[in-house]
Amino acid sequence: MAKNRTEGRLDTVIGPETSVRGDFRVAGGVRLDGQVEGSMDITETLVTGPRSLLKGEVHCRDAVIAGRIEGNVFATETVELQTGAQVFGNITGKGLVIQRDCVFQGNCAMVPAEG
Repeated sequence: MAKNRTEGRLDTVIGPETSVRGDFRVAGGVRLDGQVEGSMDITETLVTGPRSLLKGEVHCRDAVIAGRIEGNVFATETVELQTGAQVFGNITGKGLVIQRDCVFQGNCAMVPAEG
C-alpha cells in the first residue's frame, strides 16, 4: 500500500513566543510550541512541544502530545502522550499510547479500525 505523500509533513509551526486566539484549519501538519486558544482542524499530524498549551478542541489524523491540552482530542488514527504530557479532556482515536509520567484526566473512546 502506497503512503500518502503528505505523511509526516509539518506545514505550520507555531513558535514558543507565539500566542494565537481563534479557530483555524490546516491542510497538512502542525508543530505547536506556543499557545493556542481555540479549536484546531488539522488534516495530518499535530505535534506539541513540552512547553505548549492548547485550550480548545483538536481534530487531526494523528497527535503526538508532549505539552498541555485543555480540551478534547479527536484523531482518526493514533494519539501518543509523551513523557510530561498533560491532557484534560476526552480522547477519541483508533490507538492510544501513554508514556510514563503523563497526566490524563478524561475519557478515552477507541474507534474500530476500518477493515
